[in-house]
Amino acid sequence: MPSIESARESIKARGRNVLGQPLDLCGCQPMTGFYRTGCCETGPDDLGVHTVCCIVTEEFLEASKRLGNDLITPMPQYGFSGLKPGDRWCVCAARWLQVQQAGAACPVVLEATHEATLAVVPFEILIQYAVIPDTLH
Repeated sequence: MPSIESARESIKARGRNVLGQPLDLCGCQPMTGFYRTGCCETGPDDLGVHTVCCIVTEEFLEASKRLGNDLITPMPQYGFSGLKPGDRWCVCAARWLQVQQAGAACPVVLEATHEATLAVVPFEILIQYAVIPDTLH
């Protein structure tokens, strides 16, 4: 069994968040992230840039579905059980911005949102939807 210290080092190796700090865990129930590690880390094979850690709302899920990105319907062939309001999920940066522009953005966990997001979504927009860390527990 890996030590807590090795787990911390593994998370630090995943990159930095939009605040310039080591990337925090986004969520494990359901297991999120392009690589299904619980972190919104990214790499060359992540063409969708799944880097925005958000807490999905019903409004966000419905708007996303209307805009062509159905995150509600389970797709077992991809190990995806579908999302429900309150789930934490690593969303594609461009898709999150699309839903934000449609007026239905959901809260963002900046500490778990990868810095690669900033190439797509301005920090000034992300900060408007930031969740205060004390409210996460």
